[in-house]
Amino acid sequence: MAMRQQVYKEEQSIGDLFSELAGETGTLIRQEVALAQAELTSKATTAGKNVGFLVMGGAVAYAGMLAIVAGVIMGLAYFIPAWIAAILVGAVIGVAAYILISSALSALKNADLKPNETVDSLKEDAQWLKNQVS
Repeated sequence: MAMRQQVYKEEQSIGDLFSELAGETGTLIRQEVALAQAELTSKATTAGKNVGFLVMGGAVAYAGMLAIVAGVIMGLAYFIPAWIAAILVGAVIGVAAYILISSALSALKNADLKPNETVDSLKEDAQWLKNQVS
């Protein structure tokens, strides 16, 4: 009888094992959620910076258009008709604005917002959980 009690004390019951597994799984899930939040925050910050550059590029293009257009058109009007000078200056500024805006949009499109580290970690956790239950 004493031998049976000693074996029982050394071995955990199935209920205890499942209880421990449930506790560890809950902790793991909380850690994964925290990792996903941190990763998404980081990626959102990067996207926000690119949006800021996009806005800044638009503002620079607009300010350049307002500040330079009049002076350049007036300078070119000595050599060619004013309406042709205005078209040429507008085209140059439009190209500069296009370059700024398209580079910012390209950076936003290429930004990987998927939380890759979290997905990989969740796959590892699923495998760990599968091994624990088996």
